[in-house]
Amino acid sequence: MAAGATMYVFEIELADTDRGVYEQFTLRAARHPSETDAYLVTRVLAYCLEFEDGITFSDGISTTADPAVLVRDLSGKLLAWIEVGAPDAARLHTGSKAAERTTIYTHRDPTRVLAQWTGAKIHRAEEIVLHSFEPGFIDSAVGAIERRNALTLTVTERQLYLELNGLHLSSAVHDHPIS
Repeated sequence: MAAGATMYVFEIELADTDRGVYEQFTLRAARHPSETDAYLVTRVLAYCLEFEDGITFSDGISTTADPAVLVRDLSGKLLAWIEVGAPDAARLHTGSKAAERTTIYTHRDPTRVLAQWTGAKIHRAEEIVLHSFEPGFIDSAVGAIERRNALTLTVTERQLYLELNGLHLSSAVHDHPIS
């Protein structure tokens, strides 16, 4: 854990009917002082929505060459490069070359995030998708976050049903091709 980071613990029940993923697990997430709570919540949701064997958080700001979340197979091969927020085009280009699959989850205005990549050279841009949530969804979740969290996430037909420490929220996941 990075110096000055705050540790958050999430007891997660995940039922992703779209992908046939049903899991219960504990997730520990360190939030560096330079990260916002909205970024942390989005990172945790990205982890859940991409959950599979080999998924992990990167080491954070101490390893700026890695994405927020990544997936490796048993041999160490990078399968998925999962960014959070609004990464620059150069990062997406690097990630798309390094991994079989690259995707982004954002807590920001997707129109503005997409606009920053207009005309940029991004390897396999046509395969990369930006995922966003309905306005206010992440901010509402941030209001319920504590150091220890009970999170239940159900996904069906790209609709999220989130219970976080007793607060019930829902949002569609919007997919935006970046090219």
